[in-house]
Amino acid sequence: MKPPLLLVGHGTRDEKGVAGFTAFVDRLRRRLTDRDVAGGFIELSPPPLTESVGELYQLGHRRVVAVPMMLVAAGHAKGDIPGALAREKERRPGFGYVYGRPLGPHPTVLRLLAERLDEVLDAPAAEQPDTAVLLVGRGSTDPDANAEVVKVARLLQEGHARGRGVAFVEPAFISLAWPGVPEGLERIRRLGARRVVVLPYFLFAGVLPDRVVDQSLEYAAAHPELDVRCAPVIDDCDGLADVITERYDEAVLGDIRMNCDTCVYRIALPGFEDRVGAPQTPHHHPDDPAHGHGHGHGHGR
Repeated sequence: MKPPLLLVGHGTRDEKGVAGFTAFVDRLRRRLTDRDVAGGFIELSPPPLTESVGELYQLGHRRVVAVPMMLVAAGHAKGDIPGALAREKERRPGFGYVYGRPLGPHPTVLRLLAERLDEVLDAPAAEQPDTAVLLVGRGSTDPDANAEVVKVARLLQEGHARGRGVAFVEPAFISLAWPGVPEGLERIRRLGARRVVVLPYFLFAGVLPDRVVDQSLEYAAAHPELDVRCAPVIDDCDGLADVITERYDEAVLGDIRMNCDTCVYRIALPGFEDRVGAPQTPHHHPDDPAHGHGHGHGHGR
């Protein structure tokens, strides 16, 4: 058999998000019958990553292919997940792993976003002009990760959105970065749009995607002249499985192609010079035995 696939998610307090991740792991198990598949979270919800690694280890696997279920390379993909996997190497003799890259602005991800956009457009945008899209990412203190969301917004505008008659796509963030959802919607309103599709750039349901919807509806209630619609998250689907399979194949072949051109830990970007060479210090994860027991760092997903 091929090396097992280990899917690593962040975790969420939202039961729908956990169910979506679990269903996706099951989809890959049915699809990839030539390898074992497991999935775990680094925090907030079971199963914890250490249990998923233990499951594969007990099956006799000593080398796994770990793929982060992350859309952008921020702190979790750059530091927390590699840190958790390094601890597994220390506690399990002979265990090793290769690490795939985050999903990023993959053409299939862009297609899936366009499909979610279509789900809430009851008529082509060309038949109802002045339509815009607000693409909402998670937001990060890492400028490289935030720039990736902006890049996805532009790629969506120049490709799929234009083909649907959408006038333009604006980026926004639900936490840690500007503009937020209300500011993004206000910018779109001032640019003349009369219909807006809020498109969450998230894989699965969770606290933050719900917050995107809540803030969008609150803004819509205060601006009845603007038709605001909220699209669903990407969620469990065959297209997402295609991307994960590609990331697995890249990792097995050693073809990772990480983008380091604008990584603050390698390049002295203006305003972030102090981060060059800084150690990756993962935050507290209560489900990891190495971190003891307690409460995580407290952000919700």
